[in-house]
This record gives sequence, C-alpha cells and structure tokens, in this order.
Amino acid sequence: MGNFFHTPKPRKFSIPYRYFDPEKEAMQEREDRIKSELGIAEKKEWSDRSYKSNIKGQFRRTLKSSKSIEESKRKSATRLILLIVILGLIFYLLLKF
Repeated sequence: MGNFFHTPKPRKFSIPYRYFDPEKEAMQEREDRIKSELGIAEKKEWSDRSYKSNIKGQFRRTLKSSKSIEESKRKSATRLILLIVILGLIFYLLLKF
C-alpha cells in the first residue's frame, strides 16, 4: 500500500564540466605545426582543424545548374493550362449528357 501513494523525486540534471586551457591548445597547435614542417608528424585520419564546410549556397547553385528557374516556370504553366483544358472538356461532357 505504501508504493501506491509514493511519488518519485525528480532527478537532478548534471553535466560534468570540461576544462579548457587555451595555453595548452596553442602549444599543441605549435607542436603540430613544427612536427609537420620537420616531417615527423603523425598522420591523422581526421583533423577538425583542416575541415571546412562548403555547404553554403550549394542548393541554389545546384538548382541553377541543373534546371533554370525560367524553364521550370514554363513547364509548370504548360501543365496548368493542360489541366484546365482537360477539366473543361470533362465538365463540358458531363453537362452535355
């Protein structure tokens, strides 16, 4: 009977802090640069420092290169006119009978 009225206590949210030392980061970057200049650098599969996102403007560039906007508007207008003509013929045939 005691568990029926028991309400659980809320859990506390806790994120462990991460320590960031700018001097250590700067020293590590200098060491990496010097090692790469001397040719003794360890090859890394993935480096966050060398990554640069190139997604900015890709959608517009792809859209313009694959189809021009005017061509897509022209095709849309043609489809709309064809649809109106077909619906008009169907409506005319239904009223005729």
